[in-house]
Amino acid sequence: MKDNLLHTPEGVRDLQPIETIKMNVLQSEILNVFHQYGFINIQTPTFEYFEVFNHERGTLDLTEMYKFFDRDGHILVLRPDITPSLARFVSTFYKQDDSPKRLCYNGNTFRNNESYQGKLKEFTQVGCELFGVDSADADAEMIAIAINSLLATGVTEFKIDIGHAGYFKGLVEAVGLNEDDQEELRYLIDEKNFIAVDELLDALEISEVQQKTLLDLPKLFGSLSVLEQAKSVTTNSKAISAINRLEEVYDILCDYQLDKYISFDLGMVSQLNYYTGIVYRGYTYGTGVSILSGGRYDTLLAQFGKDMKAVGFAIILDDLFSAIERQNIVIPVFQIDTLLIYEKETRKQAIEVAEHMRRDGMIIELSLPRQTIEEHIKYGKDNHIGGIMHFTDHDSVTLINLKDDTTTITDIKSLFE
Repeated sequence: MKDNLLHTPEGVRDLQPIETIKMNVLQSEILNVFHQYGFINIQTPTFEYFEVFNHERGTLDLTEMYKFFDRDGHILVLRPDITPSLARFVSTFYKQDDSPKRLCYNGNTFRNNESYQGKLKEFTQVGCELFGVDSADADAEMIAIAINSLLATGVTEFKIDIGHAGYFKGLVEAVGLNEDDQEELRYLIDEKNFIAVDELLDALEISEVQQKTLLDLPKLFGSLSVLEQAKSVTTNSKAISAINRLEEVYDILCDYQLDKYISFDLGMVSQLNYYTGIVYRGYTYGTGVSILSGGRYDTLLAQFGKDMKAVGFAIILDDLFSAIERQNIVIPVFQIDTLLIYEKETRKQAIEVAEHMRRDGMIIELSLPRQTIEEHIKYGKDNHIGGIMHFTDHDSVTLINLKDDTTTITDIKSLFE
């Protein structure tokens, strides 16, 4: 039990100071892109009623949620996903307002993953959602924002894989699968468990041609030519309409001059069943999972009492940060400009100077107590501080440049000339 005092539970972690600074920088860069496109921040609760996230809404399986009770016996859930929270928010506060809404957010989410998966159980999402617009232009704009958000963090080698929920739904509709079989098939395809997919299809009473069409679904990925191939294997109107929408979105992304970041994956069938249209995920090297995911969910808000279309995405900040570190991309972080040392008798002058410099935008750290000048110099170099300002008496100050080890003695008044 004593070990639990010094360790975090499996799936969560502490962030070191420099990691925290870098994560905050990434978050700020991404949110800045969102703001440039007219999105406004909101904040929703970390936990909500279970009904907001239950499986009927198309969210995660309840075994992956952290559930607990309040004192009145209500079942509460640590949010596993922020999108349903925003759907509830818009349905509550804009019940009579059908004008488009551009909302963005950042916050931690919690998923009770299996321990063997090695995934984080608490992670940060930074995302944006566009409510009230159903068009290929809106779909393309959200993908453009996703691409520009990644570029803003310094990542340049990545792909956004795009699919469409309607294509899978059209294929299984043509085959005539019931909801339970559809759900199982979706899960197995999303997990890339092709052996289990083959076994499931063998057990269903469908033709060999239909089996092959569904079994080959994960193979429909790559460049624009994949869309023509996808059209050739079905006559279902819903599936064909999905491909037409993807072609239109791609044309618009070409207008954004972002088509080089795009590939297609018709086998992308998210386990989040609330997606109704375009779906997409972002991948880069240095991590084995997607760093970004999103899509269109036109029926989710209706479950909260408001019939409103929506599309959005979220970046998993922890996975993005991991990829950036492995790609050796430098994240610019603030550094302490000056370590200010004073004695008891020079404290007043030192504090006045420190406050003056902070008002000018400099980052000033006050000295550690009862340390020698040699210890201060070592501390400054270890922590990448620019220099030391040592108040030796009421009138003069010693300046030590920790980059080149030069020392200058000057009077205090000259510091502000």
